[in-house]
Amino acid sequence: MRRRTYVALAASLAFVALDMGSVRAQSKYDVGANDHEIAIGNILAYSGPVSSLGVIGKVEAAYFKKINDEGGISRRKINFISYDDGYSPPKTVEQARKLVESDEVLLVFNPVGTPTNAAIQKYMNSKKVPQLFVGTGATRWNDPTEFPWTMGWQPSYQAEGRIYAKYILKAKPTARIAVLYQNDDLGKDYLKGLKDGLGDKASMIISEESYETSEPTIDSHIVKLKATGADVFISVALPKAAAQSIRKVSEMGWKPLFILSSIGASIGTVIRPAGLENAQGIISTVYLKDPSDPQWASDEAKRRFDTFIAKYAPEMDKNDFFIVYAYAISQTMVKVLEQCGDNLTRANIMQQASNLKDFKPDMMLPGIAINTSPSDFAPIEDMRMVQLQGDRWETFGDVMSSSGAAN
Repeated sequence: MRRRTYVALAASLAFVALDMGSVRAQSKYDVGANDHEIAIGNILAYSGPVSSLGVIGKVEAAYFKKINDEGGISRRKINFISYDDGYSPPKTVEQARKLVESDEVLLVFNPVGTPTNAAIQKYMNSKKVPQLFVGTGATRWNDPTEFPWTMGWQPSYQAEGRIYAKYILKAKPTARIAVLYQNDDLGKDYLKGLKDGLGDKASMIISEESYETSEPTIDSHIVKLKATGADVFISVALPKAAAQSIRKVSEMGWKPLFILSSIGASIGTVIRPAGLENAQGIISTVYLKDPSDPQWASDEAKRRFDTFIAKYAPEMDKNDFFIVYAYAISQTMVKVLEQCGDNLTRANIMQQASNLKDFKPDMMLPGIAINTSPSDFAPIEDMRMVQLQGDRWETFGDVMSSSGAAN
């Protein structure tokens, strides 16, 4: 009797071993993945002129910890390796090589910055390593023919520029427009979208001032723009320069129609430091929910976000746009990995990333969803306009498509 029991147990264990061996045989991996782990790289500025963006990496690390605590993705834990590049392209190249050649990550997720991502785009594609959901809205990330291993995530800067043009033509058709923009692909994309949207009325732009992110202050540029007599001011700026532009415009008593690019429209990182009283009435765009907006108080998806912050990032200001952004983009990354199943190859990562259908992260605004295809690497193409009222952004108008038309 005892012998039969041992034989039955041995047979059972052999079956389990055979079954697990079959699962492993069916699994496909590239460097950076195995039965137990998925190594994901990340690069952004924890130091330097835009160090406020570092909060993005911290939230992403916290979200992946949450996923690991819940058992990982198909039992595989995420090993998230994040490096600082100080928003310096040469440093970004160095960190990308380290992630790919030393750390041997499966992919690089949400590297943040337009000039920094541009510096590594050819390298990542030559190595056939996914440069996935880059943290910048430049149009160059939507080029699957030339760069099949690079994909954006957020709405493009040109699309946002066209939306502003449509709004200005309707709200202030005789406007005299002054533009402050970052002197790189980021700023130039916004400016091109604005001019394209204005069309034959692009002459409404009477002054353009570019600035370098290395400049300690952009005050002199604001003074020059005010002197032109412009009655519309568009600030295309990351957090530090965005806050400076708000303070300087208020300090000078200038009262233009003030439009602030969405990349610099964070309540926590920009608006509060610049002074809420200085920012009232500013116009911008959004595609994610504002956690401080009472309309989401009973929203179940927002409650999940609140629960996450309370447990995994309690020291952070949940009303900061970049925290909401990091949460939503991390959910998108997890969605792609889940779709990959046991085929964790770099090619399949890109295949699944280019086959997202109507995916809605918890904090995405109603009416906006993520959709991609092998010929469309622009996951989010819609936005809504907002105006700062009190201590939060209030939406108005309809959801706007990337063409600038209302949905």
